[in-house]
Amino acid sequence: MKTSEAKQIMSIEDTRNVMNKYLESKHSDVSMMSEDVVFTNMATGQVHRGPEEVLQMLNYVYKIAFDADINTKNVIISEGKAVLEADFIGKHIGEFAGIAATNKNVSVPLCVIYDLEDDQIKKGRIYFEIPALLEQLK
Repeated sequence: MKTSEAKQIMSIEDTRNVMNKYLESKHSDVSMMSEDVVFTNMATGQVHRGPEEVLQMLNYVYKIAFDADINTKNVIISEGKAVLEADFIGKHIGEFAGIAATNKNVSVPLCVIYDLEDDQIKKGRIYFEIPALLEQLK
């Protein structure tokens, strides 16, 4: 039997529990991420591997470059899958994409698709409207 076939498909309830724990932490707890977790920014192709690298990326975006949070619109949960639709909202307080802090408020559409396995987040694919963000920082 192949390794992937031996994996248990997570129930909707287990998937919801893991996602709730992550989302309620406001991007500060990565304990529910697998050691080989991969987050990919689909607009830039930038990849973050492992919980520590993912946490550094989240900290930079939500606490260093911006004082930000999300305004959740929808969370869709399936067996081992989750989709977050939200608005990234906050204030530009630090350098981002070569742009010094502007102290401007931003609101940008955000969608993240999560793959979960063995009660952990394995992958996150981030769809973040960077052109809309950069326009707001002008």
